[in-house]
Amino acid sequence: MPVILYGPGYSTYARTALLALEEKGVAYQQQDVDLFTGKGQAPEHLARQPWGKVPAFEHDGFALFETLAITRYIDEAFPGPALQPADVKARARMTQICGIVDSYAYPMMLGKLVWQEVVVPMQGGTPNAEIAAEGLAGAKKALDVLEGLAAGDLLCGGAVTLADLHLVPVVDYLRMTKEGGAAFAARPKLSAWWEKMNARPSVVKTRPKLG
Repeated sequence: MPVILYGPGYSTYARTALLALEEKGVAYQQQDVDLFTGKGQAPEHLARQPWGKVPAFEHDGFALFETLAITRYIDEAFPGPALQPADVKARARMTQICGIVDSYAYPMMLGKLVWQEVVVPMQGGTPNAEIAAEGLAGAKKALDVLEGLAAGDLLCGGAVTLADLHLVPVVDYLRMTKEGGAAFAARPKLSAWWEKMNARPSVVKTRPKLG
C-alpha cells in the first residue's frame, strides 16, 4: 500500500514530514492541500484532520495526523537511518527541541515575523510593524535557547534527528526576513548547523517554490 502525505510543500510541518520520508528513503505520494484556498476545510480533509490542518498521513490503512507522531512513525516503521537517538538523554533533548520549535519558535518566527514581512506583502497588504517586532523579539529568544541546546555538528549530535527536521523549514522562512536572517546569522552554532543541513539532498528537494 502506498504512503500518502497530505499537505502543501509550502507548509513547514508538511515539509518536516516530507524531510523524514526523504531521509528514510521511503517511496511516497504527496497530495497537495492548499490551505490558502480553503482546501483544509473540505469534508474529505476534515475526515483526515479534524482541525483542517496539515500534514495528514496514511500508510497501509493506518491514518495519522500531528507532525511529531507522523515523523516518529516514519522513523520506526521503515528501514533506513535512524532519526531518533538511541541514547535516552539525546532522545529527550530531541523531543525537547521539537517542543520548543512547536510552542515558541514557530509562533513567533512564522506566526508573527514571517507572516507580517513575507506573507502579508505577497497578498498585497501592509505589514504590522508592532506584530513583526514582537515576532522578532520572540524569535531571538528562541534562537538563543536553541543555540544553547545544540550539541555537536547537528542539534543532537553528529547524526540527523527529528529535531533537525523540525527546525529546518522554520529557519528557511525566517532567513527570508532581513532582521530574522541577521539574528540567525549571529548565532554561530546554528549558522554552522544550517550550512550542513541546507546542503542535504532532502532539504534541497523539499525546498518550497514560492511566487
